[in-house]
Amino acid sequence: MSSPSNQAPRALVVDDERELALLIADYLVRDGFVTQTVFDGPSAIAAAREDPPDLVVLDLGLPGLDGVEVCRQIRSFSDCYIMMVTARSDEIDTILGLEVGADDYVTKPFSPRELAARARAMLRRPREGSEPSGPQGGVAKFGGLMIDLVAREASVNGAPVGLTKTEFDILAALASRPRQVFTRRTLIAAVWGEGWFGDEHIVDVHILHIRRKLGDDATTQRYVRTYPAVGYRMGEG
Repeated sequence: MSSPSNQAPRALVVDDERELALLIADYLVRDGFVTQTVFDGPSAIAAAREDPPDLVVLDLGLPGLDGVEVCRQIRSFSDCYIMMVTARSDEIDTILGLEVGADDYVTKPFSPRELAARARAMLRRPREGSEPSGPQGGVAKFGGLMIDLVAREASVNGAPVGLTKTEFDILAALASRPRQVFTRRTLIAAVWGEGWFGDEHIVDVHILHIRRKLGDDATTQRYVRTYPAVGYRMGEG
């Protein structure tokens, strides 16, 4: 659940390093957020249920429950944006975090000022109920795949597909210009915003999960095609 447009966005900061958590919260407050700070996994889930945030800044290494499990549980009842924070740069942690519904990630050390700017850019992205650009009537079809850009719903052969906000935004961007090959940078600009910075391979991780949820894969590429060394575009289905 998101804050009404006339209210400040709410951020939940979760990190067992108290000084860092409070520093992040301070920068978010300066950037217009109302913040709450907790320091362990179970408290994060309780806080997200009690006072639903628009954004969760979630450390991976937490006492009680780790960030991946916290992300998984929050995703079961909330569609808020989730930014994972990890002190480990190994790819498995990143993929696990994104697989359970995280929208973005940062690796320590990072600038709290830049994290706050990235969080604000994330919340400027279109949300449910916004008017999309795309096919007439707001519905795109690619074989068995139907993408309803107004309702922000996708289905394959009539069966609903549970996409995260970021996954849907990527699919909607590709569907808006189905004959165009999108580079990673173009997709990042369309989905995360022009001011986003970080590892562009985050796009590849999300594409991997979109394909898995659509019942597609890198071999058949019915719905999302890869153009090596260039980027991605929609397939014919």
